Amino acid sequence: MALSACSTESGGSGQTNAGAEQQQSGWTEATAKQLRDAIGKRAEHGLDRLPLDKGIDSLDQAALTKAALTYGEALAHGATDPTKLFEVYTLPRPDPDLKPGLAQALKDGKVGDWLESLAPRDDGYRKLSQTYLSLRGKQGQPGQATPVIADSGEPLKPGSTDPRIPAIAQQLVVFDYLDRAQAQGQSYSPAMVAAVKRMQADYGINPDGLIGSDAIEILNLSDADRARAIAVNLERLRWLEREPPATRIDVNIATARLRYWRDGKVVDERKVIVGEPDTETPQLGSPIFQLVANPTWTVPRSIQEKEIARKGAGYLRENNMVWKDGWIVQQPGPRNSLGLVKFDMKNEHAIYLHDTPAKQVFNEVQRQRSHGCVRVFDALGFAEMLARDNGVLDEWNKARATGEESFVKLPKEIPVRLLYQTAVLDADGTAIVRADPYGWNDKVAKALGFDLGTMRRARSGGVDIGP
Repeated sequence: MALSACSTESGGSGQTNAGAEQQQSGWTEATAKQLRDAIGKRAEHGLDRLPLDKGIDSLDQAALTKAALTYGEALAHGATDPTKLFEVYTLPRPDPDLKPGLAQALKDGKVGDWLESLAPRDDGYRKLSQTYLSLRGKQGQPGQATPVIADSGEPLKPGSTDPRIPAIAQQLVVFDYLDRAQAQGQSYSPAMVAAVKRMQADYGINPDGLIGSDAIEILNLSDADRARAIAVNLERLRWLEREPPATRIDVNIATARLRYWRDGKVVDERKVIVGEPDTETPQLGSPIFQLVANPTWTVPRSIQEKEIARKGAGYLRENNMVWKDGWIVQQPGPRNSLGLVKFDMKNEHAIYLHDTPAKQVFNEVQRQRSHGCVRVFDALGFAEMLARDNGVLDEWNKARATGEESFVKLPKEIPVRLLYQTAVLDADGTAIVRADPYGWNDKVAKALGFDLGTMRRARSGGVDIGP
């Protein structure tokens, strides 16, 4: 079913642990020890809350095989199934045939090496793994819930000095409210005050610039909070194919940022606007197959009924909208809700990238503001980049010049992945935990055996009528 107004519908089916009950012959004391050692180190993958080590103390062939395949599946494509956790999840996933792999590993006596080969091996995964291990407590449990920033009971006022200021500034940098260059000293500077006010507004707090209990609650992430978020994001990385297309577009819904990869290198990064919490942008894989210059917009029924139905003919004229075959259609032009370019994608959910006339929203930190589609900063510049890279720049310029809706087919489709990553690496390669705008971490964390998190979420900022 198509998604109304770029919102989501249920879909997807789960995978099963086929063959996990079947016996795999050939276990020895040596290979059984390799399995026990590997499972004993499962904290490297944030899987230490799962009881994966049951029944492997003996040489019971069936029990060892079941444990090896279960742990192998967890490493190869996740301990959880995203198609069961989320209404929509269509990102390509790895699907190795584990039974032959285990058989060969047993034959070669290298079960440990085989298991190690199944998890992601890129630097990002390795960095998150190292950070997770560093946050765990001495007894093998996630770190103590000690707050980074203590609450003294008295709010910090602009201009004051305090030993907590560096920690506060660092959190403001992590949350994208403050530039790293401005995070200096122990004085509550004007730049920090402005950052705190923006954060307060996003979270529904009076934006007075005072750092009281509410602001500290938002800024604080305990070691336990960080560990939980990183474990969840290690799992999300295991869901993904190990060798994504070298040329692709990745959109991180959680941070509202886009990266354009060309031949294995990031050549462009920019802000985007994604769905608000009530109309989330789904996690899906879908290619761009054509550029649309001067697009029209057929208003989805849900938006038509909820937001336009009672506005009258004057509103339609003002917004260059007309009735066509029972639908409201917005004509091409700079005020069109799709802006001046649409990046057409192949999926059944009516999700796509596009321009927008509402440029001011890109200045916000919490950019979950749409009905589910993805609005791209400087979309015309991005379209020109894609057209040039794909050898259709002349066709694109001609299409734009017509002023009418025109289509430029790409000679080769560009894969797009709409991801949701709340633990990312900063420019220095340090793992940082960002906000969880949709609260999607909780579903995964619970399935991995964690308690629910305590992170406070930003409120919905309201949307315009665009998709």
